[in-house]
Amino acid sequence: MEEQSHLIVLDDIHKIYQMGDTQVRANDGISFTVDHGEMVAIVGKSGSGKSTIMNIIGALDVPTSGKYFLNGIDVSQMSDDELAVIRNKQIGFIFQQYNLLPKMNLLRNVELPLLYAGVGDYERKERAMASLKRVGLGDKWKNLPNQLSGGQQQRVSIARALVGNPSLILADEPTGALDSRTSRDVLDFLKELNNEGNTIIIITHDNSIALEARRIIKIHDGQVVFDGEAQEYRKQVLG
Repeated sequence: MEEQSHLIVLDDIHKIYQMGDTQVRANDGISFTVDHGEMVAIVGKSGSGKSTIMNIIGALDVPTSGKYFLNGIDVSQMSDDELAVIRNKQIGFIFQQYNLLPKMNLLRNVELPLLYAGVGDYERKERAMASLKRVGLGDKWKNLPNQLSGGQQQRVSIARALVGNPSLILADEPTGALDSRTSRDVLDFLKELNNEGNTIIIITHDNSIALEARRIIKIHDGQVVFDGEAQEYRKQVLG
């Protein structure tokens, strides 16, 4: 089947919200695929529908109609409990505001997805420490998040995203809270992870961030208006 040859298949995705007497078509017939090992940016202005499609890809929501396959599994009609399992086992999230728990040290923050997955104590700590070392923060495992810089906190959230060995890393405005130099470091690290074979989707409103990916999907008024290589996007869309 076609959906099993891709990591992600979105087929005619519609997401409709009822706002009083008005129907809002946040996603209006979105279709695309993402293969294993790709680095893709989904770009669009506020209100374009990019956050809605991110929520569907991230198994945080389901479409009103259409099909979404992740690793050959039809996610589009799952219950909340089934979606939670998919999120925990298949997807690593990186958020703009890091979403670290302030009273837990770095090791415990990174362990959390494994705790929810029922991984045993010894293996959990081993894997969390290996993930922290991978992002260059193994020596700071006892620290609390507020003892780190913004860039270091984002690296902890990357470590947490990686610890479950997910099929997909979904990064929502991953540099939005960082200065330009630290943003560069985080983007370079995401590229490094992609070069190691990780599939990464970046959600952003910023064309300069989108151009760091190899492929760009532009969303406008709930529809895909561009899907192609970054250099083609630069020529066609930015001139």
